[in-house]
Amino acid sequence: MSRPTDIRPVEAKLWLLPVTTRVPLKFGTETLTSVLCARVCLTVERRDGSRVSGWGETPLSVQWVWPSSIPYQARLDALVGLTKRLVGEWANFREWGHPMEIGRRFMKSRLSKAARAARDCVHERIPHLAALVCCSAFDIALHDAFGHAVGLPTYDTYSSEFMTSDLYMLLDRDWLVQELDGVYPDAIFADPPDITMPAWHLVGGKDPLTPDDLVGDEPDDGYPVLLRDWIERDGLYCLKVKLRGDDVDWDYDRIRRVGQIANEMSVLHLCTDFNCTVRDPAYVHEVLDRVERNDPTTYERLLYVEQPFPYDLEKNAINVASIAERKLLFMDESAHDWRMVGMGFALGWNGVALKTCKTQTGAILSLCIARRFGMEIMVQDLTNPMLAQIPHVQLAAHAGTIMGVETNAMQFYPDASLPEAAVHPGLYRRTNGKVDLRSISGPGFGYRLDEIERKLYEPAAQSG
Repeated sequence: MSRPTDIRPVEAKLWLLPVTTRVPLKFGTETLTSVLCARVCLTVERRDGSRVSGWGETPLSVQWVWPSSIPYQARLDALVGLTKRLVGEWANFREWGHPMEIGRRFMKSRLSKAARAARDCVHERIPHLAALVCCSAFDIALHDAFGHAVGLPTYDTYSSEFMTSDLYMLLDRDWLVQELDGVYPDAIFADPPDITMPAWHLVGGKDPLTPDDLVGDEPDDGYPVLLRDWIERDGLYCLKVKLRGDDVDWDYDRIRRVGQIANEMSVLHLCTDFNCTVRDPAYVHEVLDRVERNDPTTYERLLYVEQPFPYDLEKNAINVASIAERKLLFMDESAHDWRMVGMGFALGWNGVALKTCKTQTGAILSLCIARRFGMEIMVQDLTNPMLAQIPHVQLAAHAGTIMGVETNAMQFYPDASLPEAAVHPGLYRRTNGKVDLRSISGPGFGYRLDEIERKLYEPAAQSG
């Protein structure tokens, strides 16, 4: 069965945009100081033979997607190699359908093979999470292109009017999702979507909290450095605290110090992110016990705990129900597809953190399966600059999160997004603790690309 609105990919172009951080960002055991952003233009064909293009962008955040002892440059080269390979794979994937259907089929039939073929420069399999990130800019561009093809915002196209496959079919008719037979994503979305949302500020492991933490090499670029200054400038009331996960004393002290600032400046919500470094639930309990015993106000402000444990659930099937009974416990890196969400639910996780960098298709499917299990939702950042910020905040607006959206590119590389910020100021500067989506308009993801004065040079790769 087909729809007259079906499209198929026919051409792809890739740009690699380098971005340098103004301050370092720590991920688990590694630190990020620069990133390549993959920007993709994907051209699709309509049934009548006419063509239209869509755009997508994702940071290739090596430290997050591929923690390893392999040198950073080798991992980056492997991801760049895979992303370039996907240019041809997507251009030659001449399957008709809606982006949800095409994206799902591509990831099932092409992505793993492409990742295996692109591992020449390393002696380790490219993780599936890393492969998803390389694929995501193409998948986002596909969804944007469909919106342009039918003249509608992308989120208005996830219905039976445009999709042949319902959620039950997209999720392989698994018995766990029988309730989704005849259900399409539009039935799961928040109605109406948020037009302003609370913004979560990231307190990185290397971020100075007070003047005593300054070492003298901090940037003097007009943007805040100390946490109090960020809170005052942006009116922040939601803080996400990065922890180490292998040093109880350090983690407790970090929460205590941030909690003290939160109390002094009327911050309402905190959360903690261990970035997959914890091996035993007892560690998380010990940290939480200390906070609850010594600083009950800060403990009450802790809205949720994010991804303490290794993200490969099949190799690390840890029962986490005891933590989830105390605080909402969100899967992040582990939730790289809907099956892992189901496995996480069975192990006791009660929340899912969605990311567009795992593909728009995958994020929508994970949202729907999480709702099927009654899990709570957050949308987390991959420090998304430039175009990557726009689908990111729209996912949060439509997902119905427990509290806004994490957004931190304005902390780590604000000037990278100046051309986009001139058109969408509310997306790249937090005001009264919120981001504002009202500048988004038009078909697809509403980038308003013709108004954004960003010069692109020759593509790093293109089909044909």
